[in-house]
Amino acid sequence: MRLVILDRDGVINQDSDQYIKCPAEWQAIPGSLTAIAQLNRAGVKVAVATNQSGIARGLFATDTLDAIHIRMQTELAAVGGQIDHLVYCPHGPDEGCVCRKPEPGLYHQIAAYFGCSLSGVPVIGDSARDLAAAVRVGAHPIRVLTGKGARTAQEPAWAPVPAFADLQQTVPYLLEQLT
Repeated sequence: MRLVILDRDGVINQDSDQYIKCPAEWQAIPGSLTAIAQLNRAGVKVAVATNQSGIARGLFATDTLDAIHIRMQTELAAVGGQIDHLVYCPHGPDEGCVCRKPEPGLYHQIAAYFGCSLSGVPVIGDSARDLAAAVRVGAHPIRVLTGKGARTAQEPAWAPVPAFADLQQTVPYLLEQLT
């Protein structure tokens, strides 16, 4: 099976330091939805793993997060794409859970869902925590410069990780890696 794991905020949609708190605040990064559709058409399964501590912080409820994801899926469907599996961590940074990236729990959930190893699976993220979780499960971390990606690019530990301007720019590389 060919699989790609994406972070959400900063990779698929615009990120905000004030959090994406409602469907109206969710705005796709130009080209990200067509990139996902292109992967789908090539037979690649697309999973999303996202930290959503806004729930723990009381900024929005789980049903609001569901509505945000419905908007994302609806906009994706309009361009012929879909997310095959989505997992999120609702915990705050101080709760000590195993699912909040950089912990690998979300990625383990994806592996269990698809019944596969994540060894070498491309994981696209904009933050160091996305990349660190990928390394912990033996996946192949890839950086995008959207979202927090420009900040992450300043961290020397992530310099050797392949980097692209945005999700759309990763598609040729991903398709080559997944052949």
